[in-house]
Formats: sequence, structure tokens, C-alpha cells
Amino acid sequence: MHPAEIKVLVIGSVYPRYDKDAEVPWLRTSIAHLKKAGLDVQVLAPAYKGLKSHTIDGTPVNRFRYAPADWEILTHEEGAPSKMASRPWLQLLAIPYIISGFFKCIKICRKWKPDIIHAHWPFPHAYIALGAAKLFHIPLVLNFHGAELLLIRKKKWVKPLLKFAIGQAQSIFANSSFTAGKIKAIRDVDVVWSPYGTTLDERRETRDEREGSGLAPHPVNGKFKVLFVGRHIERKGIRYLIEAAKYLPQDKFEIRIIGEGDLTGQLKQQAAQYPHVLFTGKLPAAELAREYREANVFVLPAIVDHKGDTEGLGVVLIEAMESGLPVIASDVGGIPDVVVDNVSGLLVPEKSPVALADAIKRLAEDPQLTVQLLEGARNRIAEHFTWDNITRRQIEIYENLKRK
Repeated sequence: MHPAEIKVLVIGSVYPRYDKDAEVPWLRTSIAHLKKAGLDVQVLAPAYKGLKSHTIDGTPVNRFRYAPADWEILTHEEGAPSKMASRPWLQLLAIPYIISGFFKCIKICRKWKPDIIHAHWPFPHAYIALGAAKLFHIPLVLNFHGAELLLIRKKKWVKPLLKFAIGQAQSIFANSSFTAGKIKAIRDVDVVWSPYGTTLDERRETRDEREGSGLAPHPVNGKFKVLFVGRHIERKGIRYLIEAAKYLPQDKFEIRIIGEGDLTGQLKQQAAQYPHVLFTGKLPAAELAREYREANVFVLPAIVDHKGDTEGLGVVLIEAMESGLPVIASDVGGIPDVVVDNVSGLLVPEKSPVALADAIKRLAEDPQLTVQLLEGARNRIAEHFTWDNITRRQIEIYENLKRK
């Protein structure tokens, strides 16, 4: 069977609304690779403020309306659970969201006749997909990313719904072994590890320059530069990186924190006593690429936050590795899938500023360790996190499901 014979309907809560929209770049890239391999793909996603169906990268994006335009804000911009927490009335939109998506899915499947329905974030999208999957005998793939599994802690009624949905699917994907373990705790099924790769091709020159030289990056302006890139939210653990500054002499080290978020003000206040901790805010692509080029190590000090949330995979680590940077990260969530300790990076216990500082100093004092970790990172990415390999494994499962 040739991949061109396979038609896949991808369902998600979020998809780019216009060409330059930065939402879910990994999903957009994944679909681009499926299409490059010859598959026919369409997307089903909710409208945002009345947005009608449209096309992105030649892929039809079918938008379902679920409320008056001004109210269609349940998805996009930030996660639906966060929005519902701050604006509880948004929960009222969940029922029309599922019902509207359910009927739109049936309409698309009746007309287009996909071979596979691939639903991301199975709560609630499994229930949008199930009607069409049953009615037209279409194999259903459910793809978990971790966030939907956290709902079980707060809303006990979600667990039986997820357990039932998992039992209806023909294949279950998880973005990390951590997520896979949580799925198996709900229902003992086979789970396919299906991570995603980097979406930042513009940084490849940085990686290629460093690989070509065979050397670890050298300190810029005499200081060893520590880089963090990401949203300023609790589970990123930035406060522990700032605390680590206490153990890193300011004449030898500089910590650069890129991005912004709910905690930015609080973190800046904490960092005021450390002149070698700098905040840049959000940066355009060219400036961000320069930060990666001039850094010496990338640090992700992630934690399990008070809601039980943590990194599902830590794709930012893959991007740092692709950029030719050694990485240090906390041993939580899906991070150990990417960072094998002392092989593709250094793992430290969560919430330990001393362990973070020690790992940073270790790299600063041992350039050969950096070279060794970069080699290990290249091998790890080549084996598990290249889009070609990810796409090939995905297509093999689609083909097997279509044959049944």
C-alpha cells in the first residue's frame, strides 16, 4: 500500500488561524511531513471568534462553530484548562463544543471518507471523533500529550470517560514514556511512543558551525552563558535557576532568561539581588538564534507544579540540542526520554538550585564533557526525534490499521 492512498482526518483543539500564526508549530510540521510522504490530510478544529474554514500550507482546515463569534475563545492563545480556571463561565461552552464538533466530524467523514481519524488531546476530542469512527467504520488513533491526563486529579468524572474512549481506539499514541505510563494507569493498553521533533530550522547553521569545529562553544565576553527559553510559568522551575545564581560567581557566569509569562514580575523581583541574571523578554527569531549561538549551555529546571503538571516531553531541549548546545534539565516528566544522563545531557533532581549550579560549573570546567554530550545528543536525536523517523513510524501504524 502506498501512503498516497491514505486519507487522514486530524482533529485538535488548536491549529494556526493564518499563515504566520505561531500556534502548535509541531502539529503543523507533523502534517507537512505526512503530506510530503504522500498522504492526503485534512484538519478539524474549532473556530476562533467566528473564523470560517480555510486552508493553511495547502491543507484544508475545517472549522466548527460552537457559539456566537464573541464567545468562541475557549481555545487558542492559551490552553482551555487555564482559561476555564480564570473564567469559569467558559465551561458552559464545553457541551456545544463537543456536539458541534461531533456533527461536523460526521459531515466531513460522510463526504471525504478518510481512512484514519487521528484525534489529539482525547479529552474531549475522542468524543468528537467516536460517532463518525463507529458510523463509517474508520480506525481511530488517540494522541495524548499529557495535559488531558491532569484533569483526572481535579475532576474525577473524567477518568471513566477517558477509560471508555481509550478502549474504543484502534491505536494510542503518547508524546513521552511518562505520558504512556499515565495512560496505562487508566487502562492497560499498548501505547505507541510518538514524540515530535524540532520546528526551528533557522538554528541549524549554529549546530553545523559547532559540529564542523568539533569544539564546545567558548564563553562570550569571558563569561559562561546559561540560557533558558520558555514561558514564565510555575512548572518551568525558573525560580530554582535564579536561586542557583547564588552559587555561580558573577564574574564568570551569566544567566539569560528569554520569554515572558504570569510569573515574570515575581521572577524579576527575585533576581534583583543577582546582577548576572538577565531578562530579555520575548525575542524575534533572529535575536533568539543569536542567543542560542552565544550561549554555552541550555537549562530547563522543570518541576512538578502544585497542580501536578510537568513537562510532557521537553521539546525545547531537542531544539537546544539541534542548535549545538549541551543541555541540563530536571529529572521529571518526559524529559528523560530526551536527556539520558551523562549521555545526551545532564539530569538533576527537581527544585535543587545547588545541583543545577554544580552541573553548570561541571560543564564550564570540562570542555571535553560538552563535546561528549553533543555527540550523544546528535545520536539521540537521529534515533528518536527526526521528523523522517517519526513520520515513518506513524505511517506504518496507519497502513496496518487500514489493512485490518
